[in-house]
Amino acid sequence: MSRLNRGIGSLLMDYAVPLIFIVISAAAIPLSGFSAAYLVQELLIRVGRNSFLILSLLIPIMAGMGLNFGMVLGAMAGQIGLIFVSDWSIVGIPGIVLAMIVGTPFAVVLGVLCGEVLNRARGQEMVTSYILGFFINGVYQLLVLYFMGWLIPISNPALVLSRGYGIRNAISLTGIRMVLDRLVPLKIGTISVPVATYLVIAAFCFFIVWFRRTKLGQDMRAIGQDMPVADSAGIPVNRTRVIAIVISTVLACYGQIIFLQNMGTLNTYNSHDQAGMFSIAALLIGGASVSRAGIGNVFLGVTLFHLMFIVAPMAGKNLMGQAQIGEYFRVFVSYGIIAIALVLHAWKRFRDRMEARRSLRGPAERREGA
Repeated sequence: MSRLNRGIGSLLMDYAVPLIFIVISAAAIPLSGFSAAYLVQELLIRVGRNSFLILSLLIPIMAGMGLNFGMVLGAMAGQIGLIFVSDWSIVGIPGIVLAMIVGTPFAVVLGVLCGEVLNRARGQEMVTSYILGFFINGVYQLLVLYFMGWLIPISNPALVLSRGYGIRNAISLTGIRMVLDRLVPLKIGTISVPVATYLVIAAFCFFIVWFRRTKLGQDMRAIGQDMPVADSAGIPVNRTRVIAIVISTVLACYGQIIFLQNMGTLNTYNSHDQAGMFSIAALLIGGASVSRAGIGNVFLGVTLFHLMFIVAPMAGKNLMGQAQIGEYFRVFVSYGIIAIALVLHAWKRFRDRMEARRSLRGPAERREGA
């Protein structure tokens, strides 16, 4: 009976965050007053818009590097690609593909830099990648605010500030707006399904499943489980960790382009700011942890997280008379859920160490401890 109770308690601890969000969403949906068709349509759009970004977090977790806050480096690379594509007036699917091609070298260079830095900060990867994001953001701001239009030619005057250099705060992506979402049109009643976007996401999921079975994927899993043992087995730990971050950064670059083609507008100086925070929050809400995450966690998390984003403002307005209450709540949750997940992870590690230590004690020592 005690073993059963421990099992139930462990299960509840593992899935405490998604259970809390399911309860919150179940209470907020009727308060919001939205119809089922509206909620389904909004969820289809938001899940398609955000899933690729969140999936890019899985590979560093598999390699034991925790939550990659440095994915914002890839988002910045994707935005640089979109700025050049907008300047060259290339539209449609060719514009999206070219933006990915242009952004890839930037993402690779930034990924290598991030990976090398994180190799020198083992055990502190998450906070280091978070601070590194602020540093590279400064370089990005310098590039787009001063160098573009001055040292880097920008021929489209609609992109440049009135002083003659620097990119405007908001860029319209009319030429590529929702071109991927509308590539394969499908309408079920009043609900439009972005088929092509989901096909791209499905292809990414199959890539992750295949990648885990490759030699490189097995090496990453071995490093994630026990780094000293993997090093003793001859696996190049540092190199493999850098590759994991590079892959994640490049995929985040593509994910940001998919995200922004759906939005149709690029906020040059802050579109990338919340990419990492919201993606990580959504993944944790899906039941993932710092050391364990799967594809199922991505889709459960993005659904629950964005369902709350949809219903919270209207529920706050109907309940309290102010929609801003719901806005404050969802911002509070997006940051608070990361703190809760990190605390739970630290507690689980402490509990596991205590249980492992207890299992090594002899019978006599156990009776004395009791």
